[in-house]
Amino acid sequence: MDSEIPKMHDFENKVFTINNESTFETIALEIFRYQFDNNPVYGKFCKILGKNPDVVRNLTEIPFLPISFFKTHRIVTTVFQPELIFQSSGTTGPNTSSHYVKRSELYEKSFNRCFELFYGKVEQYCILGLLPSYLEKGNSSLVYMVNSLIQQSNHSRSGFYLYELNDLYQTLEELKKENQKVILFGVTYALLDFAKRYPVFFDSMIIIETGGMKGRGRELTRQELNKDLCRSFGVAEIHSEYGMTELLSQAYSIDGLFQCPPWMKILVRDETDPLSLKAPGQAFSGALNIIDLANIYSCSFIATEDVGKLYTNGSFEVLGRMDNTDIRGCSLLTL
Repeated sequence: MDSEIPKMHDFENKVFTINNESTFETIALEIFRYQFDNNPVYGKFCKILGKNPDVVRNLTEIPFLPISFFKTHRIVTTVFQPELIFQSSGTTGPNTSSHYVKRSELYEKSFNRCFELFYGKVEQYCILGLLPSYLEKGNSSLVYMVNSLIQQSNHSRSGFYLYELNDLYQTLEELKKENQKVILFGVTYALLDFAKRYPVFFDSMIIIETGGMKGRGRELTRQELNKDLCRSFGVAEIHSEYGMTELLSQAYSIDGLFQCPPWMKILVRDETDPLSLKAPGQAFSGALNIIDLANIYSCSFIATEDVGKLYTNGSFEVLGRMDNTDIRGCSLLTL
């Protein structure tokens, strides 16, 4: 197993230097071959489909593992003792997904480089987290990321808030007077509750909404949510973060249009056929498949249960979730 470490570190170096489509595809095919050979669940899934590295020649031929397998299987590439284990919130069903992270350093490299790509150096910000449900659940990849950003910011007021909304309000008022740059990460329902009770007109603040209504009130459209939050906080736009337990990378958006870092890509599949990908280069709506090349020790090719629209420039919207049709379509592939 030790002989494989240099190769994996070589992958890491390649992944974070991707700067064009050709390089992305080349590295994606290399990682596909590696995960086919060293991830028992993914390798068996590919073999059932009749897909192997000898016949897979481009991105659209790579099989995407249904994300539900993370609830029932240990999805790992090579055998290792994980440094981190992330678990999903479990709000969409009785089971939770588990992501076994071999090296915390790799996750940190991914989210730090992604954050800097979209927002610049973290040291210029006061980082605040209004993530009550994630904090209470524990083992959250989002909390791990935000906590790391809080520590790196080195700002005395950076930190998490659970239900201390009045304290958060006072902190924001003080930061506004100081003209301090602020990023507030917030779960959707908590942001709405805070905005209703403590409207803060802080037009230079960046609000990054992380999702999460799920049973806590009427689901709002993206337009309704952004309008409400913009009005309450006095900001011109709302940012969002798109990530999940099963990934090591995130996409960020302004007013609902997400962009991926160079080592992450979205493809769209037919909602009625989990194995049918839309041709790239055109705008399509459908179920979202994600290539996350940072996810080296798990699976880099995941078929999600989210529905969205992909645009020709690679940006995408998230429109909702599947109604389990796709999950039933994958049932014959159960390992």
